[in-house]
Amino acid sequence: MTVFFEDLAVGQTAEGGKTITEADILLFAAVSGDNNPVHLNQVYAATTPFETRIAHGMLTASLISGVIGTQLPGYGTVYLSQTTRFKAPVRIGETVTTRVTVEELFPEKKRVRLSTRCLVGEKVVLEGESLVIAPSRG
Repeated sequence: MTVFFEDLAVGQTAEGGKTITEADILLFAAVSGDNNPVHLNQVYAATTPFETRIAHGMLTASLISGVIGTQLPGYGTVYLSQTTRFKAPVRIGETVTTRVTVEELFPEKKRVRLSTRCLVGEKVVLEGESLVIAPSRG
């Protein structure tokens, strides 16, 4: 799906959902090389303030890319930057809802500033902002 720059409006929103699985964490560790035991070893994780294994923060952040790259603006979008503030951990079995909202449009370069949030239930686990180049009809 693609929403062209010319069809974007401030306040426009898209969202997606993903339940985090054991496989997601193992695959993300393999791809990223982040083998921190807080993600992979329950015995170790039990000694941390989280008391159990948690998903990689960047795994949660990567869900933002999925919404931006497939929904808003969608196919053909080019990422320029992403800021993230991690607010709470995500555990195996939890469903993350990722919400992207158009905050500002820059017509001269077809750029879009988006607010980004990831939630588990009503709890914000990540918030931030993305700057992207949206596809254009022109």
